[in-house]
Amino acid sequence: MFNKYGAYGAIHALLAVALGAFAAHGLKDKLTEDMLNVFETGVRYHMYHAIGLLLIALAADRIGNNNKAIRWSARLMHLGIFLFSGSLYALSLSDVKLLGIITPFGGLAFIVAWGLAAYSIWKAKTRE
Repeated sequence: MFNKYGAYGAIHALLAVALGAFAAHGLKDKLTEDMLNVFETGVRYHMYHAIGLLLIALAADRIGNNNKAIRWSARLMHLGIFLFSGSLYALSLSDVKLLGIITPFGGLAFIVAWGLAAYSIWKAKTRE
């Protein structure tokens, strides 16, 4: 399972770099400055949490993947990327303000994911 989340983390990092390049080169003249900033915020958090998924996969390998909290941490971080960054991408490209309602749910998923990761790592007995 955690090889899968490590792969998801790497794929998300790839997508964040590609979307960042797309914003810098393809959207600069097409979006307002505010909407370009919204898109770039999505890219930034996308990359932060792609790295987070990679770190969770490494931690799970060290502490064991039977830990429910670390598994939920990976799932919520993955979901948070779609909800938070995805809604910011859609909002900036469509200018449909209603999409902004989704963003805080992604932020909440990130917060809970990091909390679960910290809890699991703190409480786990490492495998030697």
